[in-house]
Amino acid sequence: MMSDKVPAGTVVAAFLEACGIDTAFGVISIHNMPMLDGIGQRNRMRYVCARSESGAVNMADAYARVRGGLGVAFTSTGTGAGNAAGAMVEALTAGTPLLHLTGQIEVPYLDRNRSYIHEARDQLAMLKAVSKAAYRVWSVETLLGALRDAVRVALTPPMGPVSVEIPVDVQEALMDWPADLAPFAQPVMPVDEAGVEALANELVKAKRPLLWLGGGARGATAAVKRLADLGFGIVTSVQGRGVLPESDPRTLGAYNSSPPVEAFYATCDAMLVVGSRLRGNETLKYTLKLPQPLYQVDADPAAESRAYPARRFVCGDAAAILSRLADKLAGKLNIDKAFQADLATTKDKAIAALRAGLGPYDGLLDALQAAMPADGIWVRDVTVSNSTWGNRALRLNNSRDGVHALGGGIGQGLQMGIGAAMAAGGRKTVVLAGDGGLMLNVGEMACAVQEKADLLLLVMNDKGYGVIKNIQDARFGGRKYFADLHTPDFEQVARTFGLSGFWRCKSVADFAPALTAAMKTPGPVMVEVDILSVGPFAQAFAGPPVRK
Repeated sequence: MMSDKVPAGTVVAAFLEACGIDTAFGVISIHNMPMLDGIGQRNRMRYVCARSESGAVNMADAYARVRGGLGVAFTSTGTGAGNAAGAMVEALTAGTPLLHLTGQIEVPYLDRNRSYIHEARDQLAMLKAVSKAAYRVWSVETLLGALRDAVRVALTPPMGPVSVEIPVDVQEALMDWPADLAPFAQPVMPVDEAGVEALANELVKAKRPLLWLGGGARGATAAVKRLADLGFGIVTSVQGRGVLPESDPRTLGAYNSSPPVEAFYATCDAMLVVGSRLRGNETLKYTLKLPQPLYQVDADPAAESRAYPARRFVCGDAAAILSRLADKLAGKLNIDKAFQADLATTKDKAIAALRAGLGPYDGLLDALQAAMPADGIWVRDVTVSNSTWGNRALRLNNSRDGVHALGGGIGQGLQMGIGAAMAAGGRKTVVLAGDGGLMLNVGEMACAVQEKADLLLLVMNDKGYGVIKNIQDARFGGRKYFADLHTPDFEQVARTFGLSGFWRCKSVADFAPALTAAMKTPGPVMVEVDILSVGPFAQAFAGPPVRK
């Protein structure tokens, strides 16, 4: 144990180590340097140099999603913290446990509105607006308490990003080495035994029951498999994909709002929604007709009947509740013998309907599925290809193998891909992005190269905002404004940044050889799909589906 006084910034680094953090992301600044100096001197965790504050937070977000733990990002104060706001909104939307550590100007000048360098008026209020919670550390005496509580709040369901601002003079101040650096123990949510019993008593009557799984069910794979073995059918939100491997014939995957699936819902006699907000873009703006009666399990007590009325709500941890539910239902269900065959037929119809709209990109899906390792990580930006097939058609085998921009923000895919690659443990990461979204954060390619991220960047290039053009066709009489973009030669971009390889696809025949070669090449590589050469989708995508 150290006995001499040390800078508080060094204690921050040691606390993160005590939390099990081995990788952090950020942009260095004069107002966070004492903390980063502590990380550098201790040399016990990897620090990834992002090229933007939003990039750092997106990387930490994806890292947390893939690893299943806490992500950590550092930004500067003022403008730097403001740059991170959009990425914080994404993490908040996704329920990602993330610790955002930002500097602050010196305490004597704080909140005096003197235009001090990096000063932002009421920065803490801004951070509270985009975080689950936000803290300000006023002194070394309150440092560890704030950090411990911030980590506790971030990891307590419903999880989310938490910001802590630490003035630079507090970071520099000397303090005694703490006797205890351990974070607070996370409380275990008790199982509502009476609630589970009542839920089981109702579900035991069902002959065609469905589970709808959201992101809150990602830790419940074992219990979900038990319920599937008992006869439950499975359908997921995009965030809940892979809780049951999508190769399993008992899951519909994320084809949750497809017309054949909605028709199938009408034949089901119960649905249990677990850890999902039943978001508008996945429920035809809440008009999707779900099976009745509908029941709900969620760790957030405020989620009860928020989107759809629930006959019964049980609050608690998804894995624990579903496990107890499986105990109570074992050997008691009388499942319709045609149920699983009907589910499989419905899935085939939903897949066929999706593929019919892809045109030549049906071949891209096949080539990517064949080349993708079974344990690969699938990261998607907001682009036409993701909205049409990326969010549901490429199979996921694990609940933490998929990352996407849940909040709908464009341009986050590359950053998330870097964070995912840092967490992947040697597994290949594939990032799907459009040319427009990629250019918002193209500078993070330098980060990917510097960190030797093992990722394949699949760029769908139509030289503009394709989905915007489709919406303009569908809703604005074909008047196209502000959606055409000057797009660089991506081969030159890839070579300038020093990517390990580049392939361009100008026809369907190019897909398989390009993806196969790229997947075998270590480090960051790019495959560009020239949409103007390959041809259009058979069916234009003009925004999330709505009831017609």
